[in-house]
Amino acid sequence: MTHISRTGFAAASAVAALSLVFTTGCSTKNYVRSQTEPVIQKTNELDDATATNNRAIHDVDTRSQAGIQQAQNSANTAQQNAQSATQAANTAQSSAQDAVNRADSLSGVIANLDNYKQVGDVSVTFAFNKSILTKADKDQLDQFGTQLSATKSYILEVTGGTDSVGSREYNYDLSDRRAMAVVQYLASKYNVPAHKFYLVGLGKDVEVDTNKTAEGRKKNRHVEVQLLSNTGDNGAPPAQGSANPGGGSPSGR
Repeated sequence: MTHISRTGFAAASAVAALSLVFTTGCSTKNYVRSQTEPVIQKTNELDDATATNNRAIHDVDTRSQAGIQQAQNSANTAQQNAQSATQAANTAQSSAQDAVNRADSLSGVIANLDNYKQVGDVSVTFAFNKSILTKADKDQLDQFGTQLSATKSYILEVTGGTDSVGSREYNYDLSDRRAMAVVQYLASKYNVPAHKFYLVGLGKDVEVDTNKTAEGRKKNRHVEVQLLSNTGDNGAPPAQGSANPGGGSPSGR
């Protein structure tokens, strides 16, 4: 009887110990779970936030690249348009230069020259070694240009000049550029056909004042335009001869 009791007590003790171990193990697992679950949840949230940020960055980068490409395409188009406009302007300028008549004088070039009378004139001066019209020059040409639409059967005699500084050849070219600056301004703004212009006596050969003074040289750096109208009874445009039959630049210009 005593032996059985001891055996039962031992078994009960073992069962109690196992129960304690099991209970302790479960408690430890529950504690660990309670501590790690918030960390895992926070990590998952951070992963989701990181993924969202990466998508947003990718979207911004895609839009930026698209914007850059669009801007580049617009810039390329603008550059092409500017190049086309420049080419067209250069072509028009070249055509105007080719169509303008050049001559040593109007005698023998314009038929019935005696029927022409001067009805207006203007003169503009240029800075040393320059062929660019200033605002003041354009204002003077505008005052002159208002007469053109009301004048019938007219031609424009354009005389360019330089001072005596520099070689003859260089001054021929400079005076030609000055005269063409005036021609192009009047032609473009007042729709004057190129064939109505006659460039006469270009270069430093003809002085309007002495080249011995600064004031005289300033006056010689000029372009003069004379408006000549056909006063013949019929009022019809005159027959015009060739200003340069040989096709080259006339000597002396």
